[in-house]
Amino acid sequence: MSTTASPESPGSPAGGAPAVPVTAVFVRLKLSLLRNGLRQSAGRRAAYVTSTVLVLLVAALQLIGLIALRGDAHAATVTVVLTAVLALGWAVMPLFFPSGDETLDPTRLVMLPLRPRPLVRALLAASLVGIGPLFTLCLLVGSVIAVAHGPAAWVTAVVAVPLALLVCVALARAVAAANIRLLTSRRGRDLAVLSGLVVAVGAQLVNFGAQRLGSAGGLSALDPAGEVLAWVPPASAIGAVDAVSEGSYGVAAARLLLGGAALAGLLAFWSWSLTRLMTSPDGSTLQAAEPAARERGTNGLLRLLPTGRTGTVMERSLRYVWRDPKTKAAWVTSLAIGLIVPVFNALQGTGSVYFACFAAGMLGILMYNQFGQDTSAFWMVAMTISSSRDAYAELRGRALALLVITLPYATLVTVLTTAMLGDWPRLPEVLGLSFALLGSMLATGAWSSARFPYSIPQEGYKNVAPGQAGLAWISIFGGMVAAALLCAPVIALTIWLNVAADADAWTWLLLPVGAGYGTLITLLGLRLAAPRIARRLPEILTAVSKG
Repeated sequence: MSTTASPESPGSPAGGAPAVPVTAVFVRLKLSLLRNGLRQSAGRRAAYVTSTVLVLLVAALQLIGLIALRGDAHAATVTVVLTAVLALGWAVMPLFFPSGDETLDPTRLVMLPLRPRPLVRALLAASLVGIGPLFTLCLLVGSVIAVAHGPAAWVTAVVAVPLALLVCVALARAVAAANIRLLTSRRGRDLAVLSGLVVAVGAQLVNFGAQRLGSAGGLSALDPAGEVLAWVPPASAIGAVDAVSEGSYGVAAARLLLGGAALAGLLAFWSWSLTRLMTSPDGSTLQAAEPAARERGTNGLLRLLPTGRTGTVMERSLRYVWRDPKTKAAWVTSLAIGLIVPVFNALQGTGSVYFACFAAGMLGILMYNQFGQDTSAFWMVAMTISSSRDAYAELRGRALALLVITLPYATLVTVLTTAMLGDWPRLPEVLGLSFALLGSMLATGAWSSARFPYSIPQEGYKNVAPGQAGLAWISIFGGMVAAALLCAPVIALTIWLNVAADADAWTWLLLPVGAGYGTLITLLGLRLAAPRIARRLPEILTAVSKG
């Protein structure tokens, strides 16, 4: 490949040999990568064939559905919104699945004598080879069939379909090129770990949107969004076909020009990103900057932590949250679900202000199996624990690190849910109940970490090492049942104050009562768990190191 183009004359070899176009070479390279990947194993071939069949089946069903939409009053709105969502998928997928296509990484080409512009053309052509572009093409063809009426519209569709497809592909490539060093770093792998969460949250959003459409009278609720998105590339290309069908030729021309301008801008940005990538050093050559970065981190928010062992443990725990992919995934999942459940129920009109306690419950689960999160590195912590006092200081630091995030988050979710439902009189009691629940889960989590530790594998998507699933179930679900029992006094008081006559004026007392009860039960749980940790330290170390 290095002889196919040179800095002096891209696309022309230096030695007088027949010129081989760079674009053709890259297309053949993409086909070779696909073919050689399928040769590696029968399982990979089966997975590829199965995924291809499923994608083509979905594309065919979508194509049939779009064709059936032809003549419907809302066909333009549906196709424009569908194209916009498709473009969003093209923009986001490289961030979560950077290893799905080896050609997404332009750093593999930095040593080749290729200029950015020929390289952009070649990579763009190679990007059109694959299942994703074929799926997109099917949806775009179905979209123009649904909205095109008349010869002029069909002529416009011939331009609109490839324009929209090229914008989608160029968008994905531009995003990948601009973030490739992030995607190939540890933080990029963090994004891949969190991709499942994004899919889950996206599914909830789709479900919520479908319910809202059903309650709002159908597709007409999408018309305002469709009118706006018809001017946003690449959906503007489909909007241009619809405009020609309606006789608005000036609007159609403007929308096509917007699509063309977007394509030119994306290609220019992509070329600039490739130039910067091939001419600027990466982080591995800037070692001199590392001490300064560490100094900035030390002098940041970490200065607010207490001194001594407690502050050290808190700092270590917070760094795990930020740096360890598995820990980060657990935190983000708990934060997202703790917000989605009360907020979505409130939006649907079926919620209760007490659903806000879900935020405290989801984050309280993170207190369970504290030492398993350290995996084999726990031996370094174990060397510093020689007494119950040391174990208590370790547990206290971990609990405080969790509270630094959990307390303001649970308060924010409770206030937000209360505001959405307009049930402000219940805010104090719900906050008190949340704090009591959080304290109960911290207490049982500390004891469960000492009694039922288990290892969390660092590789792959498993959260329990083989043979320890029973320990995990007992640790988490048994601890949650115990936390509910510990929280029972505050729950009973809440019910009594809401049921008893003339007791509504005293419900505000649940806030200080719940906060105080949660604090006391947390301290008691840490005190009871500390001696057990000091006695069972070798067993805990063995259990958490199995993964």
